[in-house]
Amino acid sequence: MSQGPRSGLAAVSSALLAMSRHLEVRDVLKTIVASARELLDAQYAALGVPDDHGGFAQFVVDGVSDQQWKAIGPLPRQHGILASMLREAKVERLADVRKDPRFEGWPSAHPDLADFLGLPIRDGDEVIGALFLANKNCPKPDGSCGFTEDDEELLAILAQHAAIALTNARLYERSRELTIAEERSRLAHELHDAVSQKLFSLRLTAQAAAALVDRDPSRAKGELHQVALLAAEAADELRAAVVELRPAALDEDGLVNTLRTQVQVLDRAHAARVTFAGHGARALPAAQEEAVLRVAQEALHNALRHSGAQHVDVTLDRRGSGAVLRVTDDGNGFDPQSIRRAGRHLGLVSMRDRASGVGGSLTVESAPGKGTTIEMEVPGG
Repeated sequence: MSQGPRSGLAAVSSALLAMSRHLEVRDVLKTIVASARELLDAQYAALGVPDDHGGFAQFVVDGVSDQQWKAIGPLPRQHGILASMLREAKVERLADVRKDPRFEGWPSAHPDLADFLGLPIRDGDEVIGALFLANKNCPKPDGSCGFTEDDEELLAILAQHAAIALTNARLYERSRELTIAEERSRLAHELHDAVSQKLFSLRLTAQAAAALVDRDPSRAKGELHQVALLAAEAADELRAAVVELRPAALDEDGLVNTLRTQVQVLDRAHAARVTFAGHGARALPAAQEEAVLRVAQEALHNALRHSGAQHVDVTLDRRGSGAVLRVTDDGNGFDPQSIRRAGRHLGLVSMRDRASGVGGSLTVESAPGKGTTIEMEVPGG
């Protein structure tokens, strides 16, 4: 807080807002350590979330390069001062961590730490993490600790809000897991119903063709042609369902490439022409990217299964630090008001919930015979 009350308060406010902005646990952890290191002007910051086996389920650092982190090796265990912070749930402020009797050393590639400030992150009586900083950027005469009581108080405030942000992120991830499970169940039922109907029709048509082969070859030929059409439709249903059921490769490929790949598959699987264009869209936080992908999938599902569209266009454009998704079709269209009154939503409620859940918005433009455009805007990180 040495910058003065006004600038110090603004910095704390910015840090707390940054923590509350993210929904993914990993993003929250990264924001916490970066905010703590910047506010307290330290060289290094780290946050560990303990597991139930004496190690850490997650461990995030700031101030260490990716190359250094790889050289350091496996995640630390709950020993020494880290274990003490988790077990005794008290603040640790040390002039030289290496001289503490609990110090047990570190790997050879580990940076050299001296003055140290750490404290547990608590949710009620449960310790859900350990947050610490090292090597304050200031003069340290006579081997004294660079971290002050003011720093300790500030870190305690951060830790309280970090506990809230981390708990909310965990609840969000659990809720999302339940939503994904429900979505997979819905798709499985839909796949079963659609393909079962196609296969039933296929079997009856094949039986009819077999009965006509001898007495009416011309009609038998027509029935066999219908068999081929039904088989192709069943294959289309399977391919489309596989696309929706397959876990999206967002982490590896990013949103733009994932959308492009799914659109290409759907273009091959359906008679309608499906296209994708991305214009300068940047990477978004994980929660926003998943929400955009799911809304795109739902909108494509509606356009390809229900609208009778000949063309479906998907675009993803940059807007400020965020993005805008549009899914436009030339299908039958509908009256959004009558759909709502009839209690049929075509997934619109789900799409709006996904958009609002990440701070975004969703608009629907449609009219009978005029096609449909679904637009989703999401903020950036």
